[in-house]
Amino acid sequence: MPSRPEPLSAPKLGEPYLLTPGPLTTAYEVKEAMLRDWGSWDADFRAMTKSVRDQIVALAGDTKGEFTCVPMQGSGSFSVEAMLGTFVPKDGKVLVLANGAYGLRAAETMRYLGRAHTLIDKGDYMPPRGDEVAAALDADPAITHVIAIHCETSSGILNPVAEISEAVYSRGRKLLIDSMSAFGALPLDVNEIRYEAMVSSANKCIEGVPGFGFVVARKAELEAAKGNSHSLALDLHAQWAYMEKTGQWRYTPPTHVVAAFLEALRLHAAEGGVAARGARYARNRDVMVEGMRGLGFETLLKDRWLSPIIVTFFCPADPKFDFSDFYERMKAKGFIIYPGKLTVVESFRIGCIGRMDEHVMRKVVQAAKEALAEMGVTSAAPPEAALSERAKLAA
Repeated sequence: MPSRPEPLSAPKLGEPYLLTPGPLTTAYEVKEAMLRDWGSWDADFRAMTKSVRDQIVALAGDTKGEFTCVPMQGSGSFSVEAMLGTFVPKDGKVLVLANGAYGLRAAETMRYLGRAHTLIDKGDYMPPRGDEVAAALDADPAITHVIAIHCETSSGILNPVAEISEAVYSRGRKLLIDSMSAFGALPLDVNEIRYEAMVSSANKCIEGVPGFGFVVARKAELEAAKGNSHSLALDLHAQWAYMEKTGQWRYTPPTHVVAAFLEALRLHAAEGGVAARGARYARNRDVMVEGMRGLGFETLLKDRWLSPIIVTFFCPADPKFDFSDFYERMKAKGFIIYPGKLTVVESFRIGCIGRMDEHVMRKVVQAAKEALAEMGVTSAAPPEAALSERAKLAA
């Protein structure tokens, strides 16, 4: 019987664990890397930027030199908007695949950009499937691009991007992927899943801190995108061209965040890369879900669609349960959880990513058990209406 893995070191500063989809709990070494100042134009920092770009492209699996990495200042949504505004021409049309808040945010971004778009909205419970994408593309020849969310963290659904990609390219269209909360822990190899560009962020599965996102894109597609962008600051082509020419960011970069990200990449490699990081997160999920179900909680999703990134639970029906009170009690015990982001039922979320392991997740379950007892909640079972709604919408 395999031995139980040794616990990861706990945060050394006494802060609570962040059970969120990012920002997340980071290693002490990552925090420590930010204790030095860097000149944005200096050769040392330019070398750091190059190293980040090269390592991200390697994580994406490119060995032919067909892809590049373009980092972009700001939160992940800045990079999503930059990707959509750069790669979709002004006369293009996007099919947005949504099954939660972030797919809907992509549609809202397209509206702001003034780009034509259409939407497949699957609600909170189910993923968009390849056959639905194929049917939508067959019905509308004007569609040029499809945007898919790799892991929809408002519900925790892991979407089937491989079958979506097959449907897109079998019909001669182009795929853009928002892998914000999945890249670095879930496979997205350019040799196995075809796409033109993918976007993620420093403060997700690579376990850096917030401050920049990045786009992995085909160089040929970037070259063809010159002049598409709606924005000066969010023009990925211009950012890429300037970095290629000078090694610098066009505008002031988040220097400390880049330094922290390099340390996070080192720890990611030392752990064993994408496969090992994903395996730890999956174990976190399995231990936590088993424990929470043992307390009577119900997951929003069936096991088939549960991602190893974040899990959504229905709020208990017990009238003594109040999420705000539960949240504060969990925080006092050292765990910051996430409110729900669903359109239909009351829920909350517990993240599985960050500098945490199964030993921490067992403590999360124990904290939840104690919080329920302190509140006088005798049953964590959800309302019957929530289960009925799930059954109906997931049918």
